[in-house]
Amino acid sequence: MLLPVGSKMDFQKDKKVVSYLVKGRFTQQPIRLSRKQLTTKNQQLIRLFNYRQLSEYQMRITLNQKNMTNKLLAIVILVCFFGNVQAQDYTFQTFKDRRVINSHSVETLPKRKLDVRIAHRFGDMFGDSGGTSTFFGLETAADVAIGAEYGISDNLNIGFYRAKGAGQFPGGTAGLRQLWNGFVKYRILRQTEDGSMPFTLTLVGLTSISGQEKTELDDGTEPAVISAFPNFSDRIAYNFQVILGKKFSDAFSLQILPAYTHRNLVADADENGIFSIGIATRIQLTKVMGIIADATFPFSSVRSEDESFFAELYGIENFEGRFFPALGIGLEFETGGHVFQLNFTNATGLMETDYIPYTTSDWTQGQFRLGFTISRMFNL
Repeated sequence: MLLPVGSKMDFQKDKKVVSYLVKGRFTQQPIRLSRKQLTTKNQQLIRLFNYRQLSEYQMRITLNQKNMTNKLLAIVILVCFFGNVQAQDYTFQTFKDRRVINSHSVETLPKRKLDVRIAHRFGDMFGDSGGTSTFFGLETAADVAIGAEYGISDNLNIGFYRAKGAGQFPGGTAGLRQLWNGFVKYRILRQTEDGSMPFTLTLVGLTSISGQEKTELDDGTEPAVISAFPNFSDRIAYNFQVILGKKFSDAFSLQILPAYTHRNLVADADENGIFSIGIATRIQLTKVMGIIADATFPFSSVRSEDESFFAELYGIENFEGRFFPALGIGLEFETGGHVFQLNFTNATGLMETDYIPYTTSDWTQGQFRLGFTISRMFNL
């Protein structure tokens, strides 16, 4: 076997093995041939290498090996550094569900998970519309939403729901009904265990389109104003919110939710655009049970008015009715990897475009209701 052109050869006299090592090609197992396998011509070529040439060659090999070792060490350091950046330990379950009670939480659905959900709000438990006549509201459905959410990635979710719609203006003017709702939810930042990122930041955008039949205003009655829909765009309402949450400990989490809601068509004296601020918390009481609560406060001159404003607006003496913040409180139970919630709220609507502008139920008058959600998760 002839020695390849441009090759280097390392021969040790005390061994009956010759190693051929091609320049620029380093392998873990060099080609090894015994003396008997070498041709006479190859043996003559071997004798051309004197001790000095072999020493210089061995020195070059040693330097090359050191350079390779240094390069490999640098690569290992870089991999370890960036691997540490990428593989940070994120905070687990700031909230245990993607909804607290009325509001979204900072949580998102994992990638390729499909969550089919049915949400329900019953009628007033007490007050004029509750009590034993409606079995404490259980015989009445204030709002129902059926839909699904899907995790495009761990941080990006989409959702689609059909909701009955339940909000109304004081005096009986109904809000939008038969709502088709679509939302996009994106988690921009995520809290880490080491504190390098101290909070989680999530954005949610919701669009609601009313599918109810258009009402003709032959008699010009006020309660039919919203459902008149002079243009298709009048059927649409929007909500955009920024959710900033932090898990302070395993026992306490808190988030705030500044938001903007816009409705293209509203009743007289109402406002199309409403800014609001929300707050939500989770307090763990035991290993399996916790308290959850949320509240949403709209910034609106009309929604800060008392009954006298609406009495004058409608020309009705002793008018009863005004807007209230949407308040919710409940218990959360974790059993066998599943989370069950039992909650109560004065909000009748389930979607932000419904409960933020149209909550008129008063907790102090017993106008709160039981709510629950049934969820079934699928892997896709």
